[in-house]
Amino acid sequence: MKSLFSIITAAGIAVAGAASAQNLSLAYFMGPKHPMNAAVFTPFAEKLAEVSGGKMTVQQFPGGALNSVPPKQYAILLDGVADIVFTLPGYTGDVFPMTQVVGLPGVCDSASACTEALLNAKSTLEAEYDAKLLAIWANAPPVLITKDKPVRTLEDLQGMKIRVTNKSDLPIVEALGASAVAQPVNVINQNLTNGVIDAIAIGPSAIRSFKLQEPANYITTWFPGSGSAFVLLMNNDVFNGLSDEEKGWVEAASDDSLARAGGAFYDRAAGGGLKLAAEAGVEMIELSDEEKARWMAAVQPTLDGIMTNEVGSSTVSEIISIMQKGM
Repeated sequence: MKSLFSIITAAGIAVAGAASAQNLSLAYFMGPKHPMNAAVFTPFAEKLAEVSGGKMTVQQFPGGALNSVPPKQYAILLDGVADIVFTLPGYTGDVFPMTQVVGLPGVCDSASACTEALLNAKSTLEAEYDAKLLAIWANAPPVLITKDKPVRTLEDLQGMKIRVTNKSDLPIVEALGASAVAQPVNVINQNLTNGVIDAIAIGPSAIRSFKLQEPANYITTWFPGSGSAFVLLMNNDVFNGLSDEEKGWVEAASDDSLARAGGAFYDRAAGGGLKLAAEAGVEMIELSDEEKARWMAAVQPTLDGIMTNEVGSSTVSEIISIMQKGM
């Protein structure tokens, strides 16, 4: 479908979601008070207005105004419903296998480190997106949030149904003796409350954002994995339809400092989420180094097998080497 960038109503008024050289639509499924707005979306819009001298602006469409189903964010971008979208590549992990590599155990140990890993590989990862990749960053490695059962040992995981963010997490969770299901983040509070799932493996920043301290009774503060990737994408037709000067404005507003701001935010938010949960009376379970080693030993054969998998024109092992260069 042709981008809405070029669609004007008969009355000469741009439709919702349309763009002109003056106004770009940005869609995301969280509310406007979500911290990611303050950390990434608004800074991008403000920088774009600044470098363009006010000639290019951004109109936000939060809370699912243009799409209420988070996994369809990429689809609405391709269809021209929005000019720019925020999404998690993990929601459609089969489409972005190279990006998903950042979530494997041992790749990185903080949101900022995982963001740097993604930036190291950005020129390689761009090939996965049929869109202009404006920014790519990550959250902190996951914790395990449970309602009815504390998880203190490897044996406690047996038979549990655990929600994961990315499809690439499925074999890791299954190697631990649990079953895994990928679910969008906007349903996990209710699903844990109702017992649809037994646990949530997620970056701890989500505790505050989605009020996970309410259904939770226990949090195991370590779980095998690294950060989940987030992206800000621009419709290709929209970007390619800009003048060279306008493209320069967009690129200046979305330089790597924008991604790093996202990673830094998630490091702060991780600590804040755990603090909030502890203050709410959620029991914090710290695994010993010996117990962590047991969990890693359980997933290592699966991880070794994954390393040779082909992703794009590379292998998982090769992508990890690119991501970890200089780290």
